[in-house]
Amino acid sequence: MGPTMDGTKQQRRGNTRQRIQDVALALFAEQGYEKTSLREIAERLDVTKAALYYHFKTKEEIIVSLFEDLTKPILELIEWGRGQPHTLETKQEIIRRYSEALQGAEPLFRFMQENQATVRELRIGDTFKDRMRGLRDILIDPEADLVDQVRSVSAMFTLHAGMFVMQDIEGDPEKKHEAVLEVALDLIAQAHEHARGTD
Repeated sequence: MGPTMDGTKQQRRGNTRQRIQDVALALFAEQGYEKTSLREIAERLDVTKAALYYHFKTKEEIIVSLFEDLTKPILELIEWGRGQPHTLETKQEIIRRYSEALQGAEPLFRFMQENQATVRELRIGDTFKDRMRGLRDILIDPEADLVDQVRSVSAMFTLHAGMFVMQDIEGDPEKKHEAVLEVALDLIAQAHEHARGTD
């Protein structure tokens, strides 16, 4: 009976942590990171500051934990990609999975875009760039010419653009997402075919 209770307690703790992250991110979006206090986060959650403090001592800890949690799928994707053959199918699967990871982390990436000074200060930006380089190195063929290297990197950034730029364009969100993904996959296919000389 002990392990089950521990498991439930652990799960509840995980849920509280996630609720804190979600509420904090919503408040940061509403009133700005600098203007939001831990006290306001606790009030919005309807918990004491001490209860919040149990999980996070500072706002910075909340953002860093959010970044680590929400970009974990990207790290896992890099590890997966490194163990795969350098085929078009592998690259396309990376683009598809990266697209899903970005969708799951969209509020965090919006925060990162709107709070670049904070992101630099917390070194989140450097970690994210390292992850981008990890993906880039899997997507780019070593023998690709410069134009095809740019195509491969552009496929990743097409997904980023889709997250930020496309939200202001009229249309069904799912169709917009599909269109962005199609362009990213097309760029990867072009780069791969040229590098392999199958064009």
